[in-house]
Amino acid sequence: MKKQEVKNDYNSWILKFLNYLDIVKGRSKGTVKEYERKLKKFFSWSNCLNPDKITKETIWQFRVYLNDRGLSKKTQSYYLIALRNFFKFLKNEGLTTLDPLLIELPKIKRNEIEILTDNELKRFLNSVELKNNDLKSLRDKAILECLFSTGLRVSELCNLNRDIDLEKREIIVKGKGGNIRTVFLSQRAVIFLKKYLDKRPDNFKPLFISVAKNSFGQRLTSRAVQKIIKYYAYKSGLTKNIHPHSLRHQLATTLISKGVDIRLVQELLGHKNISTTQIYTHITKPKLKEVFQKYIDK
Repeated sequence: MKKQEVKNDYNSWILKFLNYLDIVKGRSKGTVKEYERKLKKFFSWSNCLNPDKITKETIWQFRVYLNDRGLSKKTQSYYLIALRNFFKFLKNEGLTTLDPLLIELPKIKRNEIEILTDNELKRFLNSVELKNNDLKSLRDKAILECLFSTGLRVSELCNLNRDIDLEKREIIVKGKGGNIRTVFLSQRAVIFLKKYLDKRPDNFKPLFISVAKNSFGQRLTSRAVQKIIKYYAYKSGLTKNIHPHSLRHQLATTLISKGVDIRLVQELLGHKNISTTQIYTHITKPKLKEVFQKYIDK
């Protein structure tokens, strides 16, 4: 059967692809939006209306363009991944386009994950001043404790609603790819979540909201949570690059260093592949040796 040629412009195919990501693949709204932004950026740069006109040389010149702009190899790879998945979708639709296998990804050096010491973590979690128990401080404290005890991604945290069951200390989360998993709240996280919710004068659905006068009740964005984490990292005198994902790393390394099976950590974090979780075994090797000697060398 002869493959059909692309007759519509790139916008119509991007729309079909985004619907596919949303409906079939179950990607988050944030992921779908990023795919749209990157694909439209590419086609705007290439000044090409039809995807079937894109060649391997076009992709190479785009890589040169991204590199000349000073974008990191990791950021460049995100653009190329979006393009690769887009052309894979077109190919599966029976269209004559560039073979997605011809879109090579740059090799990326795995950055070292900065882990807080026990003292640094304690300083960070205790950096929120709760003297007056004002709503903002209680919210920020609940966010810090919740991120550390659950290992949630920042987008997952922001999507939480206030109807979580604090008595069970469990939260059912819909993560990447629509995968469902259960995470657990520490006693400290439950304590401050209860204090925060008791202080809330509203019945808005989101768990974590803006408390500013001009945006009160609006769901906190990932960017807003990132600013909160950066603020308290600075306040606690940390020189390490701390962000919301740092607390996810922190939980993983803490659990593995305590001897928790890596498969359980994988399930808790919602990693699709065990290889993603295995990075933490390199970080915690000294601790793992201690656990081994404690339980085996008796």
